[in-house]
Amino acid sequence: MKHVIILADGAADFPVKQLGGKTPLQYANKPMMDQLAREGRSGRLVTVPEGFPPGSEVANTAILGYDLNQVYEGRGPLEAASIGYEMADDDLAIRCNIITLEDGKIITHNGGNLETEDGDKLIRYLNEHLGSDRVKFITGIQYRHLLIIRGGSKHIVCAPPHDHPNEPWRPLLVKAEEHAPNEEGRMTAQETADLLNSLILKSQELLPQHPYNQAKAAKGERQANSIWPWSGGYRPSMQTLQEQYPQIKAGSVISAVDLIRGIGHYAGLKIVEVKGATGLANTNYEGKAQAAIDALKQGDDFVFVHVEASDEAGHDGDIALKVRTIEYLDQRLIAPIYNEIRTWKEPVCMAVLPDHLTPVEMRIHVGEPVPFLIWHPNIEPDEVQQYDEISCTRGAYGLLRLNEFMQTFMSID
Repeated sequence: MKHVIILADGAADFPVKQLGGKTPLQYANKPMMDQLAREGRSGRLVTVPEGFPPGSEVANTAILGYDLNQVYEGRGPLEAASIGYEMADDDLAIRCNIITLEDGKIITHNGGNLETEDGDKLIRYLNEHLGSDRVKFITGIQYRHLLIIRGGSKHIVCAPPHDHPNEPWRPLLVKAEEHAPNEEGRMTAQETADLLNSLILKSQELLPQHPYNQAKAAKGERQANSIWPWSGGYRPSMQTLQEQYPQIKAGSVISAVDLIRGIGHYAGLKIVEVKGATGLANTNYEGKAQAAIDALKQGDDFVFVHVEASDEAGHDGDIALKVRTIEYLDQRLIAPIYNEIRTWKEPVCMAVLPDHLTPVEMRIHVGEPVPFLIWHPNIEPDEVQQYDEISCTRGAYGLLRLNEFMQTFMSID
């Protein structure tokens, strides 16, 4: 049996007053997900281990069955792998957002939804002015980029910008961990924090001078006027999924997000490029669906399809858009995959779940359990009739934790 996971990033939520006390998943018109819930079995999953931040790098790695205590190194190294940057042993790779600051506060974590072409211009400009033998800026996707500090220490405290909308930015600058160890051949944690904070401040001087931001300012639009480094680490060591699950001979990851591609790289999955995949609500849902179908047809045993759109809508606090992204996912991605694979002679097992909550009224990640469903042609259905945070509490799988999901999912053969 082949296996496909459809990951609806940040789709889970809390009840929203504007939606009549329903969550976006409850409110949205999603006939395909509800049908899969009726025909399959459901449950809830704890995706964030105790002591870890409720970020996508943590939750998606846990969903794929990895022990975060053994493999976690933050987002930076995962995104380096996706970009194709081969980390040296003494590199610190750290995620580098381009964000918007106004009136001393973080306004957006995404620089006003930068396009990759514009983000590339800004990153190249920063590297030209701030890069050195020790510091290197590398283009990623949209507002999500990479900063390499040669000899940097990972023992620093960084604030994820998406967790601090409308908060003053100065108190959130990088700090050294208390009692941080001194590592041979590396800067101290305080030296690393001082360097990163210096780069943040210098970026705030440089970026407003760039023609992109000057044009934005002339129109009265938000500028991409500061970098914000966070979630750094060293080169990780991970077993591939093939090494852990012998039934997986070949697999693919389909995502517009460097972080997810990086996890897939270390997990031994091929990275599939989809034209028009953006990580936003305007992503190419149909293209991702067809890429998943093609991968399964061409011999993959395992496909991980990640869609970022609901998470971004949650961070933006846009209730209507979050509902719409769920409906797009349902009809434009899940339905085409289901309608194709249900006709195949070789059965396919499909799971649908978010990685974490991104409550639209809070605009941050929350590490509460997420609802999941599992469907395949011969599964015995449980009593769940709809797919949402409340209905799935009655699911036959109950409450699973961390790698129990992947163990359960891959045991279906």
